[in-house]
Amino acid sequence: MIKIGKKEISSNIIMAPMSGCTDLAFRTMVRKHGAKLCFFEMVDAASLIMKNPKTFQILKTNLKDKPISAQIIGSDPFQILDAAYILIDTVPDIVFLDINSACPVKKILKKKSGAYLMKSSNTLIKIAKTLSYSCKLKLPITVKIRTGYDKNDLPFLIDLVKRLEDNGIDAIFIHGRTCRQMYSGKIDYASIRKVKETVSIPVFGSGNIFSPELARKMIIETGCDGITVARGSLGIPWIFKDIEKYLQTGEFATPKNITEKKRNAMSEHIRYIEKYKGCLPGGKGNIGLVKKVMMWYIKGFPDARSIRNKICRIENYNELIALMERDIC
Repeated sequence: MIKIGKKEISSNIIMAPMSGCTDLAFRTMVRKHGAKLCFFEMVDAASLIMKNPKTFQILKTNLKDKPISAQIIGSDPFQILDAAYILIDTVPDIVFLDINSACPVKKILKKKSGAYLMKSSNTLIKIAKTLSYSCKLKLPITVKIRTGYDKNDLPFLIDLVKRLEDNGIDAIFIHGRTCRQMYSGKIDYASIRKVKETVSIPVFGSGNIFSPELARKMIIETGCDGITVARGSLGIPWIFKDIEKYLQTGEFATPKNITEKKRNAMSEHIRYIEKYKGCLPGGKGNIGLVKKVMMWYIKGFPDARSIRNKICRIENYNELIALMERDIC
């Protein structure tokens, strides 16, 4: 049990938001395999205000999809506040709202959003203050950051997290790399530890958590209160259950036939996509998403390269499912 603001959550292992990945089908899969608190995909503030149908599709949920949190991205404090009002009107029971100042993707940086806020820290503080002190929101506000923008700058990072805490932020999520590093290079555990030692609010570490052992390393090396798992859950939805067991007992169950387990999980995941998003028989439908999901699960298969090439060549949904049933499942 861990407390963020006035909200208690039952696990300190959280499923991180990933654009184009963590939809309702994905969340249903990971919840079935041990994930407790999950995030929607990242929500763009401007798109929410403009009532973009695709943005509202991101917020699709159901009664079993709880507890749930949301992460919002933007650069204008009052636009983000207005978007936050729309968000909580759409999904009233989100546990907390996270400000994204960690996304390193170029198209986000061009909008002066995401990790750009790491070098525009005054704007980030204004966003944090505007959301935290809003009387209407009445829910914890958190921030996702990185160790720096183009380089590790510990004095800057320490000053930033102090200011975030002073301006009402209830928890900090930190990826152990700079914006320039994106998702490559070593994790800076030392900087995460310094952040944890600096603030009194919960700190969650992230980056390279691809196994229970690496999850434990993050906690031991940094002293962080919890972790968020992102890419490590792609094609391995049971990683949450494995991490929880490993942290409690020092061991976790290794499947006798991991390939068979992944085949079954892939088939189930695709059924959830069909259920929640729909796919057009004989047409394209959500074929791009299904292809992506299949790629996650076949990673590590003995014949993965051959299957991958076949998947890439198919443009018909029925043919894709036939391939899965014939050559994979």
